[in-house]
Amino acid sequence: MPQEIKLDRHDLALLRALQRNARASLQELSAEVGLSSSPCWARIKRMEEAGVIEGYTIKVNAELVGVPDQLIVQLTLDSHSEDALEAFGRQLEAIPEVLEAYLVSGDYDYVLRLAVKGTRDYERLLREQLYKIPGIRHSKSSFVLRRLKSGNLAL
Repeated sequence: MPQEIKLDRHDLALLRALQRNARASLQELSAEVGLSSSPCWARIKRMEEAGVIEGYTIKVNAELVGVPDQLIVQLTLDSHSEDALEAFGRQLEAIPEVLEAYLVSGDYDYVLRLAVKGTRDYERLLREQLYKIPGIRHSKSSFVLRRLKSGNLAL
C-alpha cells in the first residue's frame, strides 16, 4: 500500500497547475505557485519519486483518431481465486481497446471502459477476445451516448 505523504499549499498548487497544463514551463509553474524555479523543481521531483505524480499524458480526441464509440462493460467471473483474478487482469492488459478496468463490489466483479470503431468492431472484440477469456460467467454492455463530465482529482 502506498504511504500517504504530506503536501503543503505549494505542492497542491503545483499539482493543480500540472493537471491543467502538464506542458507548462518551470517558469510558468513557479510564477503561478509563488516559488522560485529551484524549489518548484525539487517539489515536482519529490512528488514524482513518491508516486504522487504518476506520469504525464495527453488527451486524444477518440473520434478524430477513428474510435468514436465508448462502452461500459460489466463482467462477472466464475471464480474469484487470486490466480483467476490475476490471470483475468493480465488478459485484459493485452486488449488495447480496454482503456480502464476496475475490480468492483456489487452485482458484477469488473467494470471496463472500452473504445471501439462502432458496433461491428465491438462485436468483433467480443467474439475474438473478450469471450475467449476463460471464466467469464456473465456480461452486460452499455454504449456511452454522451460524456457529461470528465475531470481530474479535486485538490
